[in-house]
Order: sequence, then C-alpha cells, then structure tokens
Amino acid sequence: MRIDWHQVYAAIWRSRSQKLKPVVRLDPVRLDELQGIDRQKQAIIDNTQHFLEGKTSNHALLWGARGTGKSSVIKALLNEMAPQGLRIIQIDKDDLSFLPEILDELEEESEQFRFIIFCDDLSFEAGESTYKPLKTLLEGGLELPPEHVRLYATSNRRHLLPEKQSENQLSGLVDGEVHYADSLEDKLALSDRFGLTLSFYPANWENYFAIVEKLFADISTDTSQLHEAARLYAMGRGSHSGRTAKQFYQYYRAQF
Repeated sequence: MRIDWHQVYAAIWRSRSQKLKPVVRLDPVRLDELQGIDRQKQAIIDNTQHFLEGKTSNHALLWGARGTGKSSVIKALLNEMAPQGLRIIQIDKDDLSFLPEILDELEEESEQFRFIIFCDDLSFEAGESTYKPLKTLLEGGLELPPEHVRLYATSNRRHLLPEKQSENQLSGLVDGEVHYADSLEDKLALSDRFGLTLSFYPANWENYFAIVEKLFADISTDTSQLHEAARLYAMGRGSHSGRTAKQFYQYYRAQF
C-alpha cells in the first residue's frame, strides 16, 4: 500500500518488511527551542527553503559532537516546513542498499512534495562498502537522481570513513600540489559530495544555561538555583550539551 503523503509527513524504512512505515508520533521540537546554533540553523533553513521553492539546493552533512542538536534541527525543519510540502524519510545506515528502491518509489510521487532522505549517525568502519549506494543519490550515475529528493545526514565524523595514518603517509606533493593516496581520496570524496557541510561544536556553559532557561520558561523558579542544579547535573553526566539540558529538564521538572 502506497503512502498518502497528503496525510503523512514522515516515514521510516523497515528493511524486514521492505516498505516505508508512516510515522504516527513526530518529535514536536521547534527551531526556536534550539539554542547556540543560530548560524547552522539559518544555513539549513535557507537550503531547505530553496529546495522547497525548486531553486538550487544541496545535500547536507551535519557533523560534530554528540548532543549538539544535529538531529533535532532536521526534525524541527519538518515541523516548520511540512505545510509547504516537505516530507522526510528516515533510513538506517545498514539499510542503504535499499536506497535505489526507495528512490524508484519516490520518482513516481508528485513533485508537489519535496523529500529529504534522513540518515542519522552516519559513519562507516574500515572495510564497509554500504556507503556506495549514497553516490547514486548524491551524484547519480547513468540516471540522474530525482530533483525533488535531497539527502540530509548527521555524523560524528567529518569524513564519514576512518582514515589511517599510513594513508596520509602515502600522500605527497607533486609539482607543489597535494596528491592523496587512492584509498584516502575515495574517503574524502564521499563527504565532499555534500554541497552543504555544517559543523556543530559542544555548547559552552553560557549556551547550556540558555538552553536550560528556554526549557524551563513556563516554570517559575529562581534562576541561580536552576543554574546550580543544571551545572551539578551536567558535571555528573560529564557533558553540558543541549541533549544534557533536555535530560535535566525531563528529570528535574517536577522539583521546580
């Protein structure tokens, strides 16, 4: 049964049944809730808006430290832009071999909808070749990829594939130009196929407290007391990221 995209905003690929499953309960996160990443938000908003308007747009790679809002930005985009025709399909890294079938299915969909293929926590280990279907979407082959589909991926790695010191040692200068080893060249080429690359860095304490205050905005409490509790919680977790702030909110809300 085909999905009615007029009623469904997002779907997840289920490899066992080899079909798209509509998402019934969406994460309600909004863009204005995400603090300390204004530059990254604006860049991805602009790119997505251009995509929706049929203008030139890029595939996007959001990389950086864990808990910094990479995935939340993409979820928030859907909540803001679904009325304009944005739809998202999430696929796991291990299911990328099914990507050509998904693209074939989307090829038949009306271009009144614009689809983002969302791959969260994308990275590959040495010897893996599951990344190769990505090239079909990123650049196409004999057949060009659909114009109404883009790939947005998040990763903790800038180059997606691990690099070995020996590969760098095989690289060198030829007539003043850097020439990479063939294996390293292939690894760099994958991330280079994303036209938009955004880096996310760990929040400083100021941003962390700003996120906490935003989350507790509807609760009357002493700010200094809130900051101290949030600081102690973060120190216990060993992280003061946006994710930690949300976990603090969920755990301590009843106490304020």
